[in-house]
Amino acid sequence: MNAAATFMRLREYMVGPARFAILLSCFELGIIDALRKKPGMTAAGLAETVGTTPDAVEQLLHLTVKEGFVAYDKHSGGYRLDAFAGVSDDDLQRVLPAMNMIKVVMLRQMFHLTESVRTGTPVGLDEVYGFEGNLYEAVAEHRDLRESWATMMDDVTAHIDPWFLRNIRVPAGARVLDLAGNTGLGAILAYRLKKSPGLRVTTFDLPEKEAECLENFRAQGVEEHCSFLGGDVFAGIPKGFDVVLIKHFLDMFDKKDVIRILTGVGTALEAGGQVNILVPIYPEDVKDPSSAGVDMFPAYFLGCAMGQGGPQKLSTYRSWIEECGFRVTKTLAQDLTRTPGALIGHGVLCATKTAA
Repeated sequence: MNAAATFMRLREYMVGPARFAILLSCFELGIIDALRKKPGMTAAGLAETVGTTPDAVEQLLHLTVKEGFVAYDKHSGGYRLDAFAGVSDDDLQRVLPAMNMIKVVMLRQMFHLTESVRTGTPVGLDEVYGFEGNLYEAVAEHRDLRESWATMMDDVTAHIDPWFLRNIRVPAGARVLDLAGNTGLGAILAYRLKKSPGLRVTTFDLPEKEAECLENFRAQGVEEHCSFLGGDVFAGIPKGFDVVLIKHFLDMFDKKDVIRILTGVGTALEAGGQVNILVPIYPEDVKDPSSAGVDMFPAYFLGCAMGQGGPQKLSTYRSWIEECGFRVTKTLAQDLTRTPGALIGHGVLCATKTAA
């Protein structure tokens, strides 16, 4: 790559946040929705519809035209959806919670990424919110963070967990522990999609999640089959379960803490007990076109969420699981071509505890 080409690549990084903000504004103002409902609208018509000026609409839409998301007819002065027209409204709407999370949770905090990496803490939360701790603690105190992050995570859970559950085996009548199961959505999905006589799913998370979790169980009519246990995974994992589910959790930590968690699970399970893990993963070759996660998640985990952590390769997680005394029985990488709107591919790892 020559110097000119290298500079053009660097330019894409320099203008990245601005490109994101322009595209998000097109959604937030309602311009994209307006063009879906009425193709061919002019800047003046769009401006009247969304409540701004024609000049501002033209400025914003230049980028979408450049990228081929929207098309412009110079003869009529009208705009229509181009590439966006080939994406269903439902799939496109799935992208918006993630974009909102990037806006609310990341854009300000991640500019303290360097300091966060040096200190091992999300410095941006302190600088922006005066909060000392991690994102998952901060959402309990800051409504804007909670609404943005939780909306995205609920959407991810609703779309990814069914794929995960279809690809694991849960014995009939099993006692299932949903580790760090938050407010119970994962447990509800697990019960419904793996339903069998005697099946019971227990959410295990911090005690302050109990009230909301139990209310969710009642609202969904599964309170007789789903329960809650309060605790801290690093203080001890409850025994008496046949299957442990770990979803949307291990990627929050570096290797040392992942090993602590998996070792705790191994201690809690009897020989032959199962652990089924769902994690976002990087492809084995980070130059693979599907490796979009490396563009975002280091900044999210190191700069905005934990000051540590981030996805790993499937082979890395496999080696860590085996290191903790499990026999891996299945690994599966998600096919992103079948999941429009996904920011990163997920992986499934199934393992059985070997004899002590």
